[in-house]
Amino acid sequence: MAHIFVVEDNTLIREGIRDYLAIEGDQVTEFDSVAGVLEGIRTRSPDLLILDIMLPDGNGLRLAKEIREFSDVPILFLTAKDTESDRITGFEVGGDDYVVKPFSPKELVLRTRALLRRTAESKPEQARCTTFVCDGCTLRLDESTHKDFLDERELHLTISERRILQRLSAEPGRVVSREHILGDCLDYLHDGSHRTVDTHIANLRAKLDTGDWIETVRGVGYRFRGSPA
Repeated sequence: MAHIFVVEDNTLIREGIRDYLAIEGDQVTEFDSVAGVLEGIRTRSPDLLILDIMLPDGNGLRLAKEIREFSDVPILFLTAKDTESDRITGFEVGGDDYVVKPFSPKELVLRTRALLRRTAESKPEQARCTTFVCDGCTLRLDESTHKDFLDERELHLTISERRILQRLSAEPGRVVSREHILGDCLDYLHDGSHRTVDTHIANLRAKLDTGDWIETVRGVGYRFRGSPA
């Protein structure tokens, strides 16, 4: 059973989401506005956040950006906007996935399960810590604590960013295509966009601001430049 926060001001939509997730056995905490969400995440630590972008007392994108300052909880955006630029903005502020309104309950449940599965897969049963070096810097991916460090600074990665970094670092020096990243790390089999991958990579590079860890191979994908220490 997962504990899921649902932030949606439309009562019918919010209650519909709650009911379908309850069928899946999930526990749902409801919010009809921005108020109380930050405090709730700090105190109750949900497994997933379903977040509407347009809220009566604030903006979901701005709220997600604040959340990312202290939490890596997976975020699934609900949006009435279906343009690529709006979806990219969601990823840029730390979102992990999105569903466009109007949506089917089945699609929402599938997206939710995919995000929860990705979260679980990023926490392996056996403790393992991998260290890499690049340009005089040290990157430590600690799977036992689910924390990652660049030198002594902790990197607060989203689930998607962590999966991409783990995928790239699993084969240092080898090019990984955007298609493989979409399928292996983001669970997009048909409707994924290469810009989605590029946005996650840009976010990763911003956090890995010391050292040239990820190389772009034009027209193909990306290569991890770190060497195992």
